Amino acid sequence: MQPLRGITVVSLEQAIAAPYATRHLADLGARVIKVERPGTGDFARAYDSRVNGLSSHFVWVNRNKESLTLDIKDPRSMDVLRRLLADADVFVQNLAPGAAARAGLGFDDLTAANPGLIVCDISGYGAGGPYASKKAYDLMVQSESGLLSVTGTDDEMAKVGISVSDIAAGVYAYSSILAALLERGRTGVGSHVDVSMLEATVEWMGFPLYYAYGGAEPPPRAGAAHATIYPYGPFVAGDGKVVMMSIQNEREWAAFCDRFLGQPELAGHPDYAGNAVRNAHREALGSIVSQRFAELTSAEAIELLGAVPAANARVNTVAEVWEHPQLAARGRWHEIRTPAGPVASLAPPGLVTDEPRMDPVPDLGEHTRAILGELGLTDGEIDELMAEGVA
Repeated sequence: MQPLRGITVVSLEQAIAAPYATRHLADLGARVIKVERPGTGDFARAYDSRVNGLSSHFVWVNRNKESLTLDIKDPRSMDVLRRLLADADVFVQNLAPGAAARAGLGFDDLTAANPGLIVCDISGYGAGGPYASKKAYDLMVQSESGLLSVTGTDDEMAKVGISVSDIAAGVYAYSSILAALLERGRTGVGSHVDVSMLEATVEWMGFPLYYAYGGAEPPPRAGAAHATIYPYGPFVAGDGKVVMMSIQNEREWAAFCDRFLGQPELAGHPDYAGNAVRNAHREALGSIVSQRFAELTSAEAIELLGAVPAANARVNTVAEVWEHPQLAARGRWHEIRTPAGPVASLAPPGLVTDEPRMDPVPDLGEHTRAILGELGLTDGEIDELMAEGVA
């Protein structure tokens, strides 16, 4: 299932947000030409060296792409880029705020030459407004969006352990580009997509925002537990292992009291009959639930919770996720080639196919000569550009 075959995406991208969006487009069959700086490339290439010497961030978001090196400050490279964009379907960029527009790569300039082009700008705070030129990285946006204020414990806030604001922006860029391609199929005209990391993250903050609507108290920071639903979170079993569990409604609560706690009368207790009062009395109720967990091994607790049935989970390490039995049973791991050898890569979520697109992670500038040749440059012209560090 590669419905974007025949679609060409040119991306001036770096870090996570834009590369994540374009990798998903590539997973669906689009040709993605990743434009990088000669010599250094996308700075995410140097974030770490954990994947056989390659960056974990880069390997994650850059399969299925071609790498073209261009120094866009040089007029000759800019001419190459414009020739590429004249026939492209999508242009994605997440350069520093305003940099693309200053270089003549804004929506109006590009669509004057290619009216069907979809231009997607990804930035921290979006075009216009007092924050338009403000530099933004994932943690900065987690802070501005209020996410840090609801994440962590009473004593200390904590960032989300993944690049959640980058990922949110990448997901909305991806879905908006798909929508723009559908719209172009009806009208023949391109669209301007302006994705803000702040707006993407605030959209995901919907529950805490509305919970604090009208100046009400926000949900407290509750560590690994749910801030407003109880019991919902981690409990330590008698063998010292942590089990995650959740009760979502009164039917589950009654069954939990009977089949797990062995105290069916607790279900109707006035302090616990309803989530709001359970949450208000979570310290007392937590003692009761914790005592029962302490009587069981983690395996026994999970078995009993499954019999309720109540949602439950092991707290896996990252290493254990590589061996997760559900991912293995569904055949979700595949192999991709990289400049440092083959590595495992997760199939795109949602696609039901035995052979998802799993093309290599490109080396820096690996496709420069071939792409310049497609544009009509001679071997001599290409040699000159590469010798001068322009390509």
